[in-house]
Amino acid sequence: MEVILKQDIQGLGYKNDIVKVKAGYGRNFLIPNGLALIANDSNKRLITENIRQMAHKAAKLKQDAESLASKIGDLTIDLKTKAGESGKIFGAVTAVQVSDILKSRGFEVDRKKIHFKEQPKQIGTFTALLDLHKEIKHEIKVNVVAE
Repeated sequence: MEVILKQDIQGLGYKNDIVKVKAGYGRNFLIPNGLALIANDSNKRLITENIRQMAHKAAKLKQDAESLASKIGDLTIDLKTKAGESGKIFGAVTAVQVSDILKSRGFEVDRKKIHFKEQPKQIGTFTALLDLHKEIKHEIKVNVVAE
C-alpha cells in the first residue's frame, strides 16, 4: 500500500514523501492518526501542488531574510546595564533586550532567533547570532556598557 506522509516520521520518511507500507500499518495506524493519506491520483496531484506552493513561499522567506541581513549589515548595538565596580553585570543581558533595541532601530527580529555565542556576564563587546532563516545566519556586535 502506498501512502503520502503528512509529517516527518522517523524511520519511514519525510513530509510529502510517497512511501510503501504494509496495509495494516497504513489503515490501522497512519491514516486514522492523521499521519498519512492514501496515495491515489487526486491526492498525488494535491501534494505536488502543495510542494510547488511551499517552494514559492520558502523562496520568498529566504529572500526577505537576505534583505534584512543586508540592511542590518555590520551593526553594533550599545546596551546599557547596571554593573558593579569590577565590571560584572547585575542580572543578565537577554535576547529580549537585543530584540527591543533592534525593533527601535527598525529591524523586526524575534527574540527566539537571537543567540549569544558567549553569554554576557560582564562589561565588554559580545557577538550575537541572528537566526533569520534556516540557511541565513547574521552576526551583530553587542557592546555592553555600564549605566
